[in-house]
Amino acid sequence: MFRLGLIINPIAGIGGRVALKGSDGEEIQQIAIERGAIPLAEHRMQQALQMLLEYKGRIHIYTAANNMGENLSKSLGFEVTVVNPMSDVPTCADDTEKTVQLCIEQGIDLLLFAGGDGTARNVFHALENISSAPPVIGVPAGCKIHSAVYAVTPAHAGELLSLIVKGRALTLTQASVMDIDEDEFRHDRVKAKLHGYLNVPAENQFMQNMKEGGISHKAITLQDIAAFIEETMDDDVLYLIGSGTTPKAILDALDLPHTLLGIDAVKDKQLVASDVDEQQIQNLLKTHKKVRLIITIIGGQGHVFGRGNQQISPEVIRRIGLENIVIISTPEKIQSLDGQPMRVDTGDEKLNKSLFGMVPVITGYDEKTLYRIG
Repeated sequence: MFRLGLIINPIAGIGGRVALKGSDGEEIQQIAIERGAIPLAEHRMQQALQMLLEYKGRIHIYTAANNMGENLSKSLGFEVTVVNPMSDVPTCADDTEKTVQLCIEQGIDLLLFAGGDGTARNVFHALENISSAPPVIGVPAGCKIHSAVYAVTPAHAGELLSLIVKGRALTLTQASVMDIDEDEFRHDRVKAKLHGYLNVPAENQFMQNMKEGGISHKAITLQDIAAFIEETMDDDVLYLIGSGTTPKAILDALDLPHTLLGIDAVKDKQLVASDVDEQQIQNLLKTHKKVRLIITIIGGQGHVFGRGNQQISPEVIRRIGLENIVIISTPEKIQSLDGQPMRVDTGDEKLNKSLFGMVPVITGYDEKTLYRIG
């Protein structure tokens, strides 16, 4: 019997679609709820566990009560032991760390957890003084996923775990646990800190790399990309310009204020709205017939959706249309993928698969590179 520790951070990622750029702290969580945010972490874990259903007779899950793992695990028919009998009060970091420790006491073979960088940090703190700590796999469910302990998507986490349950030889590697200062993040300043390392399966096909930091591209390349986008912008089209230093160059070229880590809306080369959340994007889509989305690749990881731009929800992507999505990148970012494909983690597997394939990426002035999403 495979002994699986399982933890869901119920509020992970709750600030993403409402453009809060994080979920740390009760005040931010309350603001997210007031803006209509819907918790998604349990759904993300469900996507992973769905890949294990045919092997559930071989798996015993150790978890915390209620929405930290018990409810979902039992609803899917897994054999479950609740190691942390929590009440229905809002959960906190201490609950995660206590549950990790209680799972360790049960001799788990692997810990599967759903959350963001804050959750990974909590898991690290609970394990850092344990000499024989089990390997972990993170199910990405947060706004910030800088850490390398996460699978590419929830489905990748489930698929990898199913192979391990079936007996795949498990080679481990150390993966970084990173987190950033959310207050600085909301002011477009990235201050990341390395907290330590956790053991993860050494499977590059399934596990993501650490996010690259800083600006590492020549200014001339960014200017070329921005100039090409500016010159080819059509009148009466609303452009949603994504987060990151590469899209920022477009707004710099237009001499418009920008949100480095958010989504801005531009029409007729004028700013329509700044730092929009999912609902604001939906409202803009109702009032504009022609819309294009300009996004970039996260260097090192390769994600174009699902990392830092959860405002662009599956519903938004479908309404915009795949033919109206423009991907821009410096050649260095593509080279940093080392042959690995670009990644999409929208939260909707059907939509993810529809995005797979070779797509053009604008890499300079009137220059395009065909590269694979997969």
